[in-house]
Amino acid sequence: MDVQLPPHEGDELSLVDMHTGGEPLRIILSGYPEVKGDSVLSKRRYTREHLDHLRRVLMFEPRGHKDMYGALIVDSEIPEADLGVLFMHNEGYSTMCGHAVIALGRFAVDYKLVKEPQSPETQVNIHCPCGLVKAFVEYSDGKTGAVRFLSVPAFAFATDVTVKVEGFGDVTVDISYGGAFYAFVSAQRFGLDVTKSRTRDLVDAATAVTNAVKAQVKLHHPTSDDLAFLYGTILTDGKDDYSLDATANICVFADAQVDRSPTGSGVTARVALQYHKGLIQLSQTRTFLSGATGSQFTGKAVQETKCGDFKAVVVEVAGRAFYTGVSRFVQESEDKLTHGFLLK
Repeated sequence: MDVQLPPHEGDELSLVDMHTGGEPLRIILSGYPEVKGDSVLSKRRYTREHLDHLRRVLMFEPRGHKDMYGALIVDSEIPEADLGVLFMHNEGYSTMCGHAVIALGRFAVDYKLVKEPQSPETQVNIHCPCGLVKAFVEYSDGKTGAVRFLSVPAFAFATDVTVKVEGFGDVTVDISYGGAFYAFVSAQRFGLDVTKSRTRDLVDAATAVTNAVKAQVKLHHPTSDDLAFLYGTILTDGKDDYSLDATANICVFADAQVDRSPTGSGVTARVALQYHKGLIQLSQTRTFLSGATGSQFTGKAVQETKCGDFKAVVVEVAGRAFYTGVSRFVQESEDKLTHGFLLK
């Protein structure tokens, strides 16, 4: 049976859905108006100020859910970029997303957004709001596979910062940047286990930390004020010393949104933090597990660099993304819920 779109008014939105380590990515192919701006960061501001209703349509129910994640492909002002991208979620627009970069790398090769693919890897330059990220997509016999990417300069912003957390008292956290800022703290501080405790309890603890850090710590980024905000909190299993054994974490970001993957930008920030503390060396690969799904990324610091006055590292993160389907969404004029809603 050839399924046709029903009669409808308004624009049609075409999408490709993927997931990386269980974390969804809804890639928007068409249906958006022109995104104005002379840079990816200015396009992010424009989209937030003028097109946010479409984020709610695609991320929220009934088409999405509270933990949906999206990517809008835009033009980049950087000549070497193959594509620019804006990331969206239940609260707004992030500056970096590793799970999305892994998915977009494979998508860009399969959907011919890059020149002739090369074996064994095809490079895809993705301009994220935080900067240019280079992805490398396995390619053989016309098929794409695993993806690794090289991060923007990642650095430890502050270590051993004590904040007063509602319901938990004084809590010591580290803050690190991997394209976005995260607070890090062991789940054991709250009597929790990132792989065994109830997700609700992990979310409550992480959200309380995020709120405390936002209220009590002023962040800054050397290149742009648009990047200077805390994206979320990552609870870890505390196993930060280098080991061949995997280490687990769970990321709670935006409006209490739970990442199903190990979190690509979070792994980047965590590797930078471990390197800053002397717990790992260059080219030592670690395996990171998602406390939510058990999915895996690998991460390693591959090069020292600088970001303003911060000593930084370039981090390589690797994982796999998979297609889940394609969608064509419509909006009916008489549908009072067409603009989206969330149940919490």
